[in-house]
Amino acid sequence: MSLPEIAFIGTGIMGAPMVRNLLRAGYPVRAWNRSPDKAAALAADGARVSDSAQAAAEGADVLVCMLSDGPTCTQVLFGDHGATGALRPGALVIVMSSIPVDTATEHARQCAERGLGYLDAPVSGGERGAREASLAIMVGGTPDAFDQGHAVLSALGRPVRVGPAGSGELAKLVNQLIVASTIATVAEGLLLAERGGADPAKVREALLGGFVDSPILRQHGQRMLDADFTPGGPSKWQLKDTRTALAHAQRLGLNLPVGTLVDSLFAALVDAGDGDLDHAALIRQLRRHNHLPL
Repeated sequence: MSLPEIAFIGTGIMGAPMVRNLLRAGYPVRAWNRSPDKAAALAADGARVSDSAQAAAEGADVLVCMLSDGPTCTQVLFGDHGATGALRPGALVIVMSSIPVDTATEHARQCAERGLGYLDAPVSGGERGAREASLAIMVGGTPDAFDQGHAVLSALGRPVRVGPAGSGELAKLVNQLIVASTIATVAEGLLLAERGGADPAKVREALLGGFVDSPILRQHGQRMLDADFTPGGPSKWQLKDTRTALAHAQRLGLNLPVGTLVDSLFAALVDAGDGDLDHAALIRQLRRHNHLPL
């Protein structure tokens, strides 16, 4: 039995290694990216590179969208010459971008009108998780759509259905608030260790395996110590996600004071010109705040 043909839209930092994992799993993949060179690089791995999103989607069984934000996803999927118009009847659309909850539910509605399945399936785990096919995948959609997409998603990480359409994006907002707040706390802790006269690298080492151990302490803490802010998750995207989370919380009548404070720190970091740096670069903003050298 042949595997379903996949159209993969968006082959940037996260999308490119995800395509490679799908190819390794045996899936035929047609790839498209707004910057053509990023998709062209995947030809050597076996992907068929398309010159438009609609061409990539032509007759495909599954469309995976990994674009930067909600408006971009909406335009590419449903705008003039939108990719969904080229899919075969009954195909499945999987949006793995971080987009607003309301956008995901609207996507699901439009897909249903076209006779297409829909899953919102944002991820956590960063570039490393994308490379290692170990992403945490938070999925919203019907049980039937989840069953239809489960094997494809399992080639990329660990999918868990958390509820109806939009629920995956809601879970991602929860994830991003926790990530942002933990990055801020790790940065503060390392600065406290440094200013107090301890070796911050040794403090981090001493904490590993204890109650505060986490991938963020391990990976982002090391990035902070090395001042290596090559983006896995750019700070401007972290800010986008915290802004989206806080806006959704406000619509629900919730006041999230910690998230609001951390959001303001990331906003200041981006305003200072560090938006393209990894979100671990938040330690730079805390250094500025304390008048310390970067």
